[in-house]
Amino acid sequence: MSRASAGRRLSVCVLSAHPLVLGEFSRLLATARVLPRLYDSAAPLAPAALFPRARVYVVDAAAPRRFTDTLLSAQRSARPSASLVVVAQKFSEADAFAFLRLGARGLLTYAAAHDQLSRAVAAVAAGGFWVSRAWLSRFVDAILGARRPAPQPSGRARLSRREQQVCDALLENLSNKEIASRLNVAERTVKFHVSNVLAKFAVRRRADLILHFFHHGPA
Repeated sequence: MSRASAGRRLSVCVLSAHPLVLGEFSRLLATARVLPRLYDSAAPLAPAALFPRARVYVVDAAAPRRFTDTLLSAQRSARPSASLVVVAQKFSEADAFAFLRLGARGLLTYAAAHDQLSRAVAAVAAGGFWVSRAWLSRFVDAILGARRPAPQPSGRARLSRREQQVCDALLENLSNKEIASRLNVAERTVKFHVSNVLAKFAVRRRADLILHFFHHGPA
């Protein structure tokens, strides 16, 4: 492979406390430029060594939960623009929600990683999420249930006045029918504006839009 081709490969930093897991994850991501890093949950974190520049970070959450939270927070502080995938034996609802709040865009069990890790990494690198629909739905419900103030769109997308109104309604989790009633327009007009809003924020679903604002907040 030429240097130019190698340079274009997706850079992925894989972090684990176990050399065998690190090797297996690296093998599953063979088409990427993998940067393996061993961490020691009993030692102080060394961000400069653990978080080389990479597009995606894959974190093996085998350590105690408190350490994993610290590790994820350190990763977000060191490389905030990178995407994050967390792999664990299993996820409780509390674990899944906590990892999503800490910036994870992908959640995978070890069992699923064998077939899905490469696709999950590609998906989050492209700006998407790799989270089961059930988890994502419950997480969005939890966000809305907390009654957080609806954030305003960031400067990453320019919206017309009507698109802004539709976006605000989407962030309140209103249906197309409810939005049409609020704005006194036809439902098909709402569908048109919804499609435009989602496209401008490069997301496919309403849940992704809500999570976009949850993670990025207002400009």
